[in-house]
Amino acid sequence: MKTLLRILLAAMLFVSLTIKAQQDTNPNVILITLDGVRWQDVFTGIDTNLLNGSYTQDKDGLTEKFVGNSIEENRTLLMPFFWNTIAKKGQLHGNRNKNSKVNLTNKMLFSYPGYNEILTGKADDENINSNDKIYNKNVTLLELANTTEAYEGKVAGFGSWDVFPFIINDKRSGVPVNAGYMDATGDLNDRELFLNEIQRQAPVIWESVRLDVFTHQYAKEYMKKNHPKLVFISYGETDDFAHDGHFDFYTKSLHNTDALIADLWNYVQTDSFYKDNTYVIITTDHGRGEGIEEGSKWTSHGIDVAGAEQTWLAILGPTVTASGEAVNEQLYTNQIAPTVVKTLNMNVDSNTMPANTIDFKRP
Repeated sequence: MKTLLRILLAAMLFVSLTIKAQQDTNPNVILITLDGVRWQDVFTGIDTNLLNGSYTQDKDGLTEKFVGNSIEENRTLLMPFFWNTIAKKGQLHGNRNKNSKVNLTNKMLFSYPGYNEILTGKADDENINSNDKIYNKNVTLLELANTTEAYEGKVAGFGSWDVFPFIINDKRSGVPVNAGYMDATGDLNDRELFLNEIQRQAPVIWESVRLDVFTHQYAKEYMKKNHPKLVFISYGETDDFAHDGHFDFYTKSLHNTDALIADLWNYVQTDSFYKDNTYVIITTDHGRGEGIEEGSKWTSHGIDVAGAEQTWLAILGPTVTASGEAVNEQLYTNQIAPTVVKTLNMNVDSNTMPANTIDFKRP
């Protein structure tokens, strides 16, 4: 009898380990957003008109650091990871100078509606028409993943903006979300304890948005410790610096965020759980104006601001065709969520998640 029991237990353990191994070989996705970053900054580098205008206090410093001899050099100076790594090993979409267009489908053209569209694959202008802290009635791809066997308990969200618990609806979805000035919770390591201690010792510039370095470090520590297979990370400084009219800080923050993403990618390459099985998808929740005139101010976005519907998209991953800059295309932000769902090999009904995916395996 004892022998039979041992055999049964061994068989159960084998089945359990086999299922876990199959789950771990499913792809991983890190979905990243940079709040309110214009396609012009990504694809043409520092805006020399704004550099020479009244929004810039440190013209000489920005010029020395980010101005080269061409657009190509300028954009590489501003976002070296994008142009030295993603452009060579992945894809970049949204350079309207090459007729590559990425557009929002929601008509609000500000953050909550933009993030809802990114995470659910659908615009909802009727119900999501403010940035108020209202729990999202729509189901995000994070919640969908958290209800599947392969990804349950392996999903997490991190954001600098304190509205993300509501956008992701952490109470209903069960997805752990750390956003705003929330501390890490649970069984914490020394680094997480340190982050909890110092995040409010650093300058608090906006009560609703913490500095991106803390969002980044919380996310990275969580990934090291728990190895989630689907991670959402939203950096927020760029949008708030732009709203405040600080072109200097907007530019430096964009450069710094590029470095944070590079740091995350480098970590992925050194962790056997993530290496060669992880896709990184990067986008923004909305565009913003092009200049200084009313109706097109770079500090603004929304329905009355020209260009606020224009976004962009970048992707790296093991089966992504390394085609660099895309040309002559029209993509939409509502395609991101179904593309992530497809990448994760999740079997989701088309009524729950649209099927309008992006084929990243094509040139």
